[in-house]
Amino acid sequence: MKIEVPLDHGYIADKYSKGSTSEQQINHQPFISFPVKISGVPENAKSLALSLVDFDSIPVVGMVFVHWVAANIDPQTTLIPENDSQKGTIQMTHGNNSLAGPVAGPLDPKISQHYAGPTPPDKPHDYTLKVYALDDKLPLKDGFWLNEMMHAMKGHVLSTAKFIVPAKN
Repeated sequence: MKIEVPLDHGYIADKYSKGSTSEQQINHQPFISFPVKISGVPENAKSLALSLVDFDSIPVVGMVFVHWVAANIDPQTTLIPENDSQKGTIQMTHGNNSLAGPVAGPLDPKISQHYAGPTPPDKPHDYTLKVYALDDKLPLKDGFWLNEMMHAMKGHVLSTAKFIVPAKN
């Protein structure tokens, strides 16, 4: 399995991250999700799940920051279009990002249960996007947490793809 995200001079485009305009933000947080191309999904997959996390946030905020988590995506999906986290043309179960937690939230689910774009405060950060092909749909509802998805996926992962998404500060 393989995933790809378009980069602009080695980074995600400004509209998906800190360089977004105020019209591209909710509560000062970028909300337009970048497109994700997906290929090579195993034929026996019953669903896909994804996570976007920032390990570079640990020295800054003391934790891994979750920017996007979703499950129960149709395994026939070859493209999650730009801004689909908000538009919803691809059906998915939306999990909480770190803005929903006690550190920042709770905020409007329009941003806390969808893509929250990178806004690295100190230097460029590398964001880890993973897509998981699963042999079943997950028993999750909107508002689940990343750890709940990880527990639900145990024993169901057929394949995983990873793409490092660099973002400017």
